[in-house]
Amino acid sequence: MGRLASLAPAEDERSRRRGGSRTGTPWRIRIGTFAATAAMVSAGIVLGAGPASAAPVAIKLTSASCPAEIVQGQSSGCVTELQNLLNAHGAGLAVDGQFGSSTLYAVREYQAATAIAVDGRVGPQTKSKLYATAGTAPAAINLQSSSCPANVVQGDKGGCVTELQRLLGHFGYTLDVDGDFGAGTASAVRSFQASHGLTSDGQVGANTKRALYDDDESPSTSLDLRSSSCPENIVEGQSGGCVATLQSLLNGKGQSLDVDGSFGPQTLTAVKAFQSSNGLTADGQVGPNTKAALYANIGGGGGSGAPAPINLNSASCPAEIVQGQRSGCVTELQSLLNHHGADLAVDGDFGPLTDSAVRDFQAEKGLSVDGHVGTNTKAALYGAVTPPTSPPPGGGYAKILDVAQAEVGTVEGSARANSYGSAVGLSLSTSDYAWCATFVSWVAKQTGASSYRNSYVSGWVKQARAGNYHLSVTTSPQPGDIVAFDWDGGSDFTGGNEHIGIVRTVSGASFTTVEGNTGNPNGSNDGVYVKSRTTNSSYDVVFIRVR
Repeated sequence: MGRLASLAPAEDERSRRRGGSRTGTPWRIRIGTFAATAAMVSAGIVLGAGPASAAPVAIKLTSASCPAEIVQGQSSGCVTELQNLLNAHGAGLAVDGQFGSSTLYAVREYQAATAIAVDGRVGPQTKSKLYATAGTAPAAINLQSSSCPANVVQGDKGGCVTELQRLLGHFGYTLDVDGDFGAGTASAVRSFQASHGLTSDGQVGANTKRALYDDDESPSTSLDLRSSSCPENIVEGQSGGCVATLQSLLNGKGQSLDVDGSFGPQTLTAVKAFQSSNGLTADGQVGPNTKAALYANIGGGGGSGAPAPINLNSASCPAEIVQGQRSGCVTELQSLLNHHGADLAVDGDFGPLTDSAVRDFQAEKGLSVDGHVGTNTKAALYGAVTPPTSPPPGGGYAKILDVAQAEVGTVEGSARANSYGSAVGLSLSTSDYAWCATFVSWVAKQTGASSYRNSYVSGWVKQARAGNYHLSVTTSPQPGDIVAFDWDGGSDFTGGNEHIGIVRTVSGASFTTVEGNTGNPNGSNDGVYVKSRTTNSSYDVVFIRVR
């Protein structure tokens, strides 16, 4: 857990990003994090399991007996086969032939890891990819458990290696997840170690394991580059979810980039190489032609990814949203329904399952149960939550603390908290990723204090140290400044073991903050809360002035 092991278990990002779940919240949708599920399955523990029953006999997905698209809610031998194939890639699913939320999660994870559009639908491309990459990987085992050796090294085989390969995939390395620590895995380990300031010896010991599990806010890789959420031309120097998607797609075309959401020199080189190999102008700018080429032959599970979400109350959405429609309005609808307890695939397609979820919601709220999402249903979906307004003219740094303090008490997973992602192009629930820097980005956007937005803590520190975007480092903190924490010390703010907030009060070495993605003092769900901090501790801090 690093140098802050004495902190309360629920504290901040580090304490709740190790596994895939926690009590009362859904599985976190992150690439390569099957470990918790696999560990429970291997231990014979299946959450929510009822009496054991035999799964339907497996049916090959490409046979005429299986539908063109296998989706959540179905139950058949086709789903049995799907679960077996996903488990061959380390998913650790209970094979019951039921396409539920855990199978949906595993499908999305697999699609993201193999550069298929992440829509949770198992169509022709996903089926083909599953068979093309099928293996017999042992069930993943958490590297930090007693079941794994102190040092995982080349030549080892088993579930510990499966987990290692899955985690390396999260950082952009393209590997066969087969549970066999060969030369390719050793090369990826050394590269990972070098990029994280570790001894590049290819041995996965305590420090390397910790770095593999530590994660900062990772931009979504499910954004469609062709949507309005992404710039028409993505160029060097940009950061965020669109860049993360770009890197993931390039990796699917044979590159080996770190999916960090930052368009740097390596990403530029990869873009130019891709453009050259596809007969495009090798200018390093990802415009319409390059985007189209990147998506060629990556059709995914029946669609091209969910359309970018659109606020239901905007003029871009119809007065009534009904079954049969497909748009960003439906993406937003499905996301909101999930906030209220539904478990839908967010694909922007208003099908029977979405219709059923709408009707359930309407009945729960005492509305007319007709499946039509009109004015009253829209209002109920947003509840008392007011979607974030556009940045006011001016306001600047003086308003940072006022805006941040007004959010105190906002609970993770609520529609209000999830709206913070709009600042960095994310439509995920805050229950699904680490979001402290997203919150800071949202506050900056609301005040107009800085044009900088990044879901990585390290990005904020880097730009402040460089003096960009009206950001600078200060040693005399005052209310309204931003403060970044490096829990491991060293002030390098890399490796994912970081956090960020906004200074509220200062008294000598002690200070209080307003932080998103932090522990509730009352022990309930995380959210936006006030914390007491100090500069005299085992962690390092840097204060960022916005002017």
